Amino acid sequence: MADVEERLAALEAQVAALVERIGGAEDSTPPLEGVFWALDGLKQRLPADSSGAVLYTGTVRVGGQHYDWQYGRAVEDLLADDWADLPAILSALAHPVRLRLLREILGGRQGTAELAGIEDLGTTGQLHHHLRQLTAAGWLRSAGRGRYAIPAERVVPLLTILAAAGR
Repeated sequence: MADVEERLAALEAQVAALVERIGGAEDSTPPLEGVFWALDGLKQRLPADSSGAVLYTGTVRVGGQHYDWQYGRAVEDLLADDWADLPAILSALAHPVRLRLLREILGGRQGTAELAGIEDLGTTGQLHHHLRQLTAAGWLRSAGRGRYAIPAERVVPLLTILAAAGR
């Protein structure tokens, strides 16, 4: 476990250094040598006999909040996991109203009264149904007094799923 934590800490330090280096760069030229700089770094950390690993990372500023996140898993571990709970987690995202709710909440509209005022989200009962579905799947948490938030550890994974879906 300590080895994984050390590797993650090293990756976090590298990402922080990269973010500092690229700062407010206005062009889209990759700031490092090679297009696959993150992939190259991941490969350097893998044992020679490894079947690979998956890494996602991000630094996000939205809705007045800042999120830094990175997560990696060995392919062997991913394939060995029980995938039985994944359909419920993923299907919670498979509704246009729920995706809209997540976008609005991420953007700062977190109160049910604010959300109920948005056109095309349905009735108050439907709104609460969708909020319950997202909360049950772990995409939202209650922030008290009719307010909701996306857990910090879910912001980058959510945006990663959206990016992987082709958006």
